[in-house]
Amino acid sequence: MNTSIILNELKFKAVRSSGAGGQHVNKVSSKVELSFDIMKSEGLTKEEKLLLRQKLATRITKIGVLLLQCGDTRSQHRNKELAIKRCIETIKTNLYIPKKRKSTKPSKAAVKKRLDNKQKHSLKKANRKKPPL
Repeated sequence: MNTSIILNELKFKAVRSSGAGGQHVNKVSSKVELSFDIMKSEGLTKEEKLLLRQKLATRITKIGVLLLQCGDTRSQHRNKELAIKRCIETIKTNLYIPKKRKSTKPSKAAVKKRLDNKQKHSLKKANRKKPPL
């Protein structure tokens, strides 16, 4: 993944933000909509594109465009920064492939120790009972 190329491929659109804000909110387009075309990106390899397409299937359009919105703050510039951070973070987290788990067995000593502790606990409980008459 080449972040600098990806940053140049991002497209932004400013729209009017919803919610409280008084008269100012009706005049200013502070909400930012970010779009990133995953399939046409030159900053990603073919394998990365396929992986993102698979993992972000619910968040991208049919043509492979990732859409993000940010209207958290009143500043358009701050919203743009936040949208960029979210986009890069989303791409990085979804490109991460976790290591496969190797199944292991407990050692013989560990099994013996567990069974011995179990036996001791059982005897402790049994010794608390009243003796049979």
